[in-house]
Amino acid sequence: MNACLWGGGANGGTRTPDRLITNQTHYQTVLRWPQPSVDNDVHEVNGRDRIEHGQVKEEVAPPQCMDEEPVMQYLSSQGRQRTGDDVIFSWLARYRHAAAAGADAVNGTVGAMLEDNGQLAINATVDAALRQAPAVEFAAYAPLKGLPDYLDLSVTLALGEHRQALEAMGLNHIATATPGGSGALFLAASNFTERNDRVLLRDRHWGPYKGFLRGVGLGWATYPLLPGPSNETTPFFDRAGFETELNALVEHQTKVMVWINDPAHNPTGLSLPPASRLAMLESFMESALRHEHIGHTLVIDAAYHLYAQDPHGWAETLLEVMNQGWPWPENMLVCMALSLSKSHTAYGLRAGALICLHPDEKALTTLRDIMGVTGRETWSAAPRLAQYTFAHLHSKPSTGQAWADERDRLSVMLDDRRTSFVTACNEHGVAINPTHDGFFAWFECNDPVAVAEACAQDHVYLVPLEGGVRIGLCAIPVHQVDRVAKALADSQR
Repeated sequence: MNACLWGGGANGGTRTPDRLITNQTHYQTVLRWPQPSVDNDVHEVNGRDRIEHGQVKEEVAPPQCMDEEPVMQYLSSQGRQRTGDDVIFSWLARYRHAAAAGADAVNGTVGAMLEDNGQLAINATVDAALRQAPAVEFAAYAPLKGLPDYLDLSVTLALGEHRQALEAMGLNHIATATPGGSGALFLAASNFTERNDRVLLRDRHWGPYKGFLRGVGLGWATYPLLPGPSNETTPFFDRAGFETELNALVEHQTKVMVWINDPAHNPTGLSLPPASRLAMLESFMESALRHEHIGHTLVIDAAYHLYAQDPHGWAETLLEVMNQGWPWPENMLVCMALSLSKSHTAYGLRAGALICLHPDEKALTTLRDIMGVTGRETWSAAPRLAQYTFAHLHSKPSTGQAWADERDRLSVMLDDRRTSFVTACNEHGVAINPTHDGFFAWFECNDPVAVAEACAQDHVYLVPLEGGVRIGLCAIPVHQVDRVAKALADSQR
């Protein structure tokens, strides 16, 4: 881009008291305005200066242009960090370009369910319910905190069959409607730790986490996704690494927050078994009990939980610790970030919720108002149409069951693709990471971009992320998974 250097003031000129722009050349060049007419109030002096309305003005030299990045003084330091194309969408664009050119290309880039023919998978029950919604549900605002029936549905989808038992044990809850699961994560990031604090993540996580945190002035710390080979008591959970990093945060912060995407982790498809969920919760509760003046918030990102074999495992684990007699620390909050956009295959309608769990009903009432105000100051109100439609759909046994049947069909499709992929990787000698549920699988490697580029040579398009390559099983039909495994194997030769 050509950048032009101008003399004079910030705009290359000044304004006289009667608002006449002295450096007309600057504005004519940049904005392509027509030349002004010359009248008796403006004339040259010595061929260089001008007299304008009785004032002598020095002519400014023509701009000197050079090739360099624009200065953009108006852009904040935070804005300057938001650069570059999203890596997922850029690799999706490469797939589309190859397919449009006639290549027999494999699309492993997207994070949405596709049918085997490559079309977006749409739950027919949800589609029908949306088309039957009254016009007012399309046009009206939702309440700032969400439609009551939708909020109640969100709690049920989060806790499942364990809801009634948890309520009987004295665990209270609130829900706030959000624009997708991303909105739920934003509410948590905005309210449950102090600026400049760090949030604890696994070292393999969804990339936009960092953007959410950075955008509200937070950083992050990480612990290993997987434990060492000698760990047998807590499969797929590095308890020692988790406790070490948690303790480090407690020593320097007045509030600590942990985000864990489970079950059906993005980007690996990993799901914690019951023993590992229990170990994590015990470690977190022990920390809260030892540090009673340090706020502890555990955020369970349950974006894909309704595609998992054990969708309500965290509710079951909460019930287990309460039945064991664990005292709920006053300084501990558990949240669940839901994405109904994914579970109901309505990604563009942006339907999510943040569920907050705590025994103190008064504290939750205060939180409800805080969440509502945060949403109001950020996105006004979450979209109404999905809230109404999903709540109405689940209010009737017939349509609720029809939705579940279609969701189960998609879950079976995911299971078949995953099983075939793991088998193919074993046959081709590809050391794929443990993967259990949800949309993705993961190949750990030292140079993800090189691996993705090598796969692209075979027209297999995957997503290189920090520490490995994400394989979108949600988009790859069974008959193509062997090609993906072979491309990964070839990339290592």
